[in-house]
Amino acid sequence: MHIARTTYLSLGSNLGNKFENLQKAVDLIAAKIGAIVKISSVYKTASWGFESDDFYNICIQVSTSLNPENLLAEIHKIEHSIGRKRDSKKAYKARIIDIDILLFENEIIFSKELIVPHKEMLHRKFVMIPLAEIAPNLIHPIEKQQLQICSVNCTDEGKIENTYLKLKRPINLSEKYNYIAIEGNIGAGKTTLTNMIAEDFNAKIILERFADNPFLPKFYEDNERYAFPLEMSFLADRYQQLSDDLAQFDLFKNFIVSDYYIFKSLIFAQVTLQKEEYFLYRKMFDIMYKEISKPDLYIYLYQETPRLIENIKKRGRDFEQNISPEYLDKIHKGYSTFIKTEENLNTLIIDVTNKDFVTNAEDYKAVIELIKNVN
Repeated sequence: MHIARTTYLSLGSNLGNKFENLQKAVDLIAAKIGAIVKISSVYKTASWGFESDDFYNICIQVSTSLNPENLLAEIHKIEHSIGRKRDSKKAYKARIIDIDILLFENEIIFSKELIVPHKEMLHRKFVMIPLAEIAPNLIHPIEKQQLQICSVNCTDEGKIENTYLKLKRPINLSEKYNYIAIEGNIGAGKTTLTNMIAEDFNAKIILERFADNPFLPKFYEDNERYAFPLEMSFLADRYQQLSDDLAQFDLFKNFIVSDYYIFKSLIFAQVTLQKEEYFLYRKMFDIMYKEISKPDLYIYLYQETPRLIENIKKRGRDFEQNISPEYLDKIHKGYSTFIKTEENLNTLIIDVTNKDFVTNAEDYKAVIELIKNVN
C-alpha cells in the first residue's frame, strides 16, 4: 500500500495564456503526482525581483505517494512538458510555468536539490495569501505559527489582486466512484488492474476466489460433466462474497474495486451449460441478481483472442493451458451481448490489446485517465 502524504505547491505563470498554463499544470499534477485536494483563487501580482508582465499565481494542496525527491523530479518534467526551459542562471525571469514545493507534511528538508519549507515563502505575498486561503490553520514547521498569521506578518509590499478566477479541480477516483467492477475475458488482466488501482488509490479490494473452487480443474478436463456444479458453486460463492464485502464499509479505504461482477456468472453459464441446465441456473441467478449492489462503473477490458492465449500461456496455470480460442471467442460474444443489453450499467470498454499497463507507466496512466473521464 502506498502511503499518501500532503504537500503544498505554488504555481505561477506570466507568459502566453496564463490561466490556461495553470490549468494545464494542475491537470498534469493530478495525473502524474497525486490527487488535488484544494486550489486557491487565482491572484494577479507584479513580477517579483525583475521587470516583466504580471503573474497569475495559485497554491494547491496535493495528496501524493511520491517522496520529496521524486516529487521534485516529476515537477520538473511537468514544467518541461508545458514549455519551461531551465538554465543554470539563478536570475529571476519570465516563465510559462513555475512550480515550487512549499511544504511537505511537517518535514524540514535541507538538501542540495531541495529546501522545505521553501526558504522564501514567508516573504512573498503571492505565496502566502493563496496558501493561507486554502490552509489558514496549518502550522509552519519552523515558525510554529498558523499560516494565516504568517500571511498577515509577511513584509512583502508588492501589490496582489484576487482575480476571482477559478481553476477546475480534477476529480479523484475516490470522489467519483464508490464501487468499480472490472471484468474481461480469461487473461485480459482484470485482476492485475484491480490490484494496481487498489494499491494506488487506497481502495478496498474484492478478488474472485477461483483458486478455491475444486470443480475448476475438473471442468477443464471434462466440460460436460462438471459444467453445472462449477457454475453453481461459482454463483453461490460470488453472491456470498459480494453480499458480505459490499455491505461492510471500510473507514480506512476510499472506495471498492472488484475484479468481477455477478453477471459474469450468467455469461459463462451461457457458454458452458446445456439448455435445460441453463434454464434452471437462470432461475437461481435472477433471484440473487436482484439483491446485489450495482457498480458505479463497470469496466470491460477487451483483448483480442491471440493476445489472450499469449497471456494464458505466460501465467502458466496448468488447468488453463488447453483453453481453446473458440471458447474465448464465445466468452467475448457473451460479454458483448451483455454490455449491449444491460442499459442500466455505467459501462466503459477499454481495448488493452496493444497496451501493457503492468510495465508501461504511460499505458497505465492512460487507462486511469479513461476511467476518470467517464461522464
